[in-house]
Amino acid sequence: MTLTGTTLVIGASGTTGSRTARQLIAAGHPVKAAGRRATQLPGAEPVRFDWYDSATFSDALADVDRLYLVPPVGDPDPAAVMVPFLRQARAAGVERAVLLSSSAIPEGGPAVGAVHQILPGLFDQWAVLRPSWFMQNFTGTHTHADSIREHGVIRTAAGSGRVGFVDADDIAAVAVHALTDGRAPNADLVLTGPEPLGHDDIAAILTQVTGRPVTHHRLTYDAMRDRLAAVIPLEFATMLADMDRAIAEGAEDRTTDTVRRVTGRPPNGFRAVAERELSPRAAPATSPTR
Repeated sequence: MTLTGTTLVIGASGTTGSRTARQLIAAGHPVKAAGRRATQLPGAEPVRFDWYDSATFSDALADVDRLYLVPPVGDPDPAAVMVPFLRQARAAGVERAVLLSSSAIPEGGPAVGAVHQILPGLFDQWAVLRPSWFMQNFTGTHTHADSIREHGVIRTAAGSGRVGFVDADDIAAVAVHALTDGRAPNADLVLTGPEPLGHDDIAAILTQVTGRPVTHHRLTYDAMRDRLAAVIPLEFATMLADMDRAIAEGAEDRTTDTVRRVTGRPPNGFRAVAERELSPRAAPATSPTR
């Protein structure tokens, strides 16, 4: 059994939001595609939405009973803008909310972890998706992907730590089930790919797939933090550098069966994703969420 109400997809031009919206539309579910510029997606109703402009909330929530929530990018305290919106959504009759978080951020943790903690108290039907780092960070418009294209280099403070990198298509597939299945997960779902890989492994696979040399440059924690802080707020740069240090210490060296358990198929591996997205005929990538 699936639900058939309208889903508001926030971040509908982003890496997971665009994929979630397209998969919902393909399955016949009504979608409102939300973004600062009223995201245009074939088959969806575009609607303007800005986390920092509460005047956009009411129109976005009209006739909606489900939410796919992508937090504001780069905000170290997203709960400040998200919680008032979520309370308004609940009062407007929204029944189910699916939040995009991160495997690195537990319930009650920093940033979106505070929203995770509050969500079950606001909605009877909910899920928190906690994906590992996106495979699309190396193929899309993320800083890593830009560095790969321009310099053939991946720079991290992750050392030899391994990560269960996950395909954004798989995240979206789980999101669609969480939004539309007759019974909501009412749980946080840690999502990974089929195997943990180090950044040296990623560089080797990209070299093989693209035919261009790619190397992993290992930075110190301080160097990584300072490099990030040159372009984003120091507090957020420190949090990201802390995540790299956690990877180096083994925090992300794991896999889960969540994708297979929820969707009924195995998760995609990185080589297959690289071949799919870096081939000459690959579709242009969308913006990353992190």
